[in-house]
Amino acid sequence: MKSDLRQILSLIPSETFCLAAKTTLLSAGETATKVYFIKEGCVRLWYNNDGKDITCQFFMPGSMVASFESFSKENPSEFTIETILPTTVEVYDKKDIEEYRLSHPEQLDIALNFALDRANNYVHLFLSRIKDTPQQRYKDLLEQAPEIVASIPQHYIASYLGITSVSLSRIRKRISQK
Repeated sequence: MKSDLRQILSLIPSETFCLAAKTTLLSAGETATKVYFIKEGCVRLWYNNDGKDITCQFFMPGSMVASFESFSKENPSEFTIETILPTTVEVYDKKDIEEYRLSHPEQLDIALNFALDRANNYVHLFLSRIKDTPQQRYKDLLEQAPEIVASIPQHYIASYLGITSVSLSRIRKRISQK
C-alpha cells in the first residue's frame, strides 16, 4: 500500500523543503491546503487544550501528514502541525491532488485504503487512551516505534502519552529496572 501511494505521489507535482525543528506547517484555525510527505526528520500533530499542548500523533519518514479533516472539508483545522527535528518534506497542493484524483478515478482504492488505515490508527490511539495505563502506552510505544522514543524530546512523548515529563521519567525508571 505504501509503495502504491509513493508511486501515485511521484506523479503529482510537489516541492521539497528542508525545515528547521519547530517549524509550523499548519496552525490551528487555518484551513489545510497542503499534504506533507516526510522524507527525513519528524513531525507532530498537536492540539491546544486550554493552553495545554497535547501531542496527538508523530509522523516519521515515509508518512504523510495533513489535517485531513480540514483538507477534505475545507474548514479550519483543530490541530497544529510542526516539525520536531530538522525535517525534509515533499509538499503537495490540494489543487494538484484534486486534478490527479479527477483524472485517475481508478486510483480510488489506494486512497480509500490510506483513509481506512488512518481511521484504524485513530481508533487504536483512542482506545489506548481509554483502556491502557500510561505505563502500558509507553511500553507499546517502545515496542511499536522505538525510533520515536530514541529521537524525540521526552516532553513531546509525555504529552503524547497524556502525562507529565516527571511521570514519564518515573515510568522509564521503573521499566529500565525490570
